[in-house]
This record gives sequence, structure tokens and C-alpha cells, in this order.
Amino acid sequence: MRVDVWSDISCPWCYVGKSRFGKAVERFGREVEVRHRSFELDPSRGTEETEQVVAMLSRKYGMSAEQAQAGEHRLQGLAAAEGLEYRAEGRDHGGSFDIHRLLHLAAERGLADRAWQAFYTANFAEEASLFSRDRIAEVAVGAGLDRDEVLAVLDDPAAYGDAVRADEAEAASLGANGVPFFVIDGKYGVSGAQPTEVFAEILEKAWSEREPKLTTLGGDSEACGPDGCAL
Repeated sequence: MRVDVWSDISCPWCYVGKSRFGKAVERFGREVEVRHRSFELDPSRGTEETEQVVAMLSRKYGMSAEQAQAGEHRLQGLAAAEGLEYRAEGRDHGGSFDIHRLLHLAAERGLADRAWQAFYTANFAEEASLFSRDRIAEVAVGAGLDRDEVLAVLDDPAAYGDAVRADEAEAASLGANGVPFFVIDGKYGVSGAQPTEVFAEILEKAWSEREPKLTTLGGDSEACGPDGCAL
């Protein structure tokens, strides 16, 4: 079974949702091919055009700094429930286009899941800001990518750019205007960081529909079996 997951490394619900979905896959107990797909929440922002997360939330959603900070602490608690670290204060927000380009490189090298998790951890759990060229390169190399390849991609603004835009165009065609967005077996679209139980139920439903139970017609008749043939 294949599952496509549109996410942004800047999205806290994607960070939480990845963990919940991963637990559902473990519970499901069958092989699932997960394809990580790109979606920028702030495509007009450059990588190093940073802003404090609380200030960004206040400006974008018209809330007070206190309300934005309270929301971050709520997310910290939800992340902790999934066994994830989350810095509720002092985080930066920046553009993610260069990171997505490297994530496509990681997919080509068979390191997609590892690289996504490394960037999530760097953004949400670690003290150093993610949004600088050197830090992005450091995280990518730490995830197993070759340093020379990483720097070559960062030095070429066109590298994997079309792949990122193609992912985003497909998300738009599916009606996805937020992330995380999951497409399960090409049949079910699931929006948001659903509880693990919901993901598990949908995986089972999709599996049951792709593997229909056999209905036997005709009843008992002449046939051969392990004990011989009916005469």
C-alpha cells in the first residue's frame, strides 16, 4: 500500500502527525510505502528571512503574543504525548524551499524519512535556528547525505525546484490547502494530524477494499484435496 504525505518542515502539526501516522503503520502491521511530498506554507519567504514564531503567528492570525505563546505551549504538550521534544519559546520561522529541494535529493538517495525527521527535529527540538545555509547543510549531512551533493544543490537554485513545484501543483489539484495531507492508496484523502486510531482505521479500511474477500459459489461438489479426491 502506498501513502503520499504532503508536509512542510515548518508545520508543527506535520511533526506531530508524522509520529501519529508512524504509530498507526506499526499497528497496521503490513508493508506501507510512504512518499513524502513538498508543500510550502510560506512560499514567498526566503530561507534566511527569519522571524520569531510567536511574532509571525500574532501577525498572521491577528492574535496577541500571549495567545500565540499559549498555542505553542499547547503544541509542546501534544508533542510530548507523542514522545517528541518541542521548544515552545524562541524558535525561528523561515522559508523552506531550499530544505524541500534537499528533501527531494534525500528521496533519490533512499533517505527521505530519515531526512524529514532530521529537519523536523532540528526545527522543533533543537536550540540552534534551522534557517541558515550552513545549518541546513549540517542537518542534511547528519541525515546521511553527501556534503558535496548537498552544497551543490544549495548552490544551484534550480536544482529540484521543479520537483517541489510539481508536488505543490498536485496538492492543489487534489484540493489540499493545508498540511499535513495524506492520500492513502490513491483513494482516501485525510487532512490534519489525526489521532493514531483514526489513521489505523483508515489504513485497515483501504486495505480491506483493495483485497476483497473471496465469495465461494456452488457449495460442495466433486473436488480433490490434501486427503485425496472425492469419488
